[in-house]
Amino acid sequence: MTGLQADAAAPADTVVVAAPTVRPRIGWLDDNLREAGWSIRSAVAAGARLIVLPELATSGYVFATPEEARASSIRADDARLRALSRELPDHAVAVVGFAEVAGDQLFSSAAVLSSTGVIATYRKTHLWGDEPRFFTPGDAAPPVVSTPIGRIGVAICYDLEFPEVPRSLALAGADIIVAPVNWPVVSRPSGERTPEIVLAMAAARASSVPIVISDRGDLERGVVFTGGSCVISHEGWMLAGEPRSDHLVMASINLAAGRSKAAGNHNNVFTDRRPDLYPRLLHQ
Repeated sequence: MTGLQADAAAPADTVVVAAPTVRPRIGWLDDNLREAGWSIRSAVAAGARLIVLPELATSGYVFATPEEARASSIRADDARLRALSRELPDHAVAVVGFAEVAGDQLFSSAAVLSSTGVIATYRKTHLWGDEPRFFTPGDAAPPVVSTPIGRIGVAICYDLEFPEVPRSLALAGADIIVAPVNWPVVSRPSGERTPEIVLAMAAARASSVPIVISDRGDLERGVVFTGGSCVISHEGWMLAGEPRSDHLVMASINLAAGRSKAAGNHNNVFTDRRPDLYPRLLHQ
């Protein structure tokens, strides 16, 4: 992760968040970057101050070869990535999934941007399916990043399926968790939500922390994406999005309510914990 911004403004009590729809095409890197810029600009114009784009939003996902993935990758300090920050006003933040090249290695990464440039970069640590053919897993834990709107925890897609990840981000002081994802459609009983969203809702409620998911909803080389973009409150309720979200998903989130960690009048999801009784979870 890159260095954090030292002079971030006081955290907001509420923030309007957005998860725009993007449809990147493999081999069209510059066009994908332009679409990302347009999506950020449109979300800002609609009133959003936290904008989250999907995983690998600048490259596409279903690569045929490692060479194709490399041709779709950029460095974390690429001027084209920094240029996206110019779409942001002061006290606004964007999180953009991109394919990162660093020497001989490629990573599925997320850049955290403010109007001043790239604040931080996170490299996905849990790789799904065929991803190890193309990417190296990151070796740093998902971060909590100080930003102009508050402390943002960052995870990418499969990271969220490990309950330790959102829990550790919340315990580290995240006001909100964001997750760029590329969720392929999976079979499920009629009327049920996709299991990834069920996990995200449970994680939000368990740690009293809102979660923003940005997913694709299109078709790429035979893979149909879930369209699971959504905004989840600190109580675990769906505020906006899904099923099959293919538009600009937006909602206002009460960050102050989540920070208290209160569960009713008598309980607190952090102070009621008994870590002395489950040391294996903490140390294995």
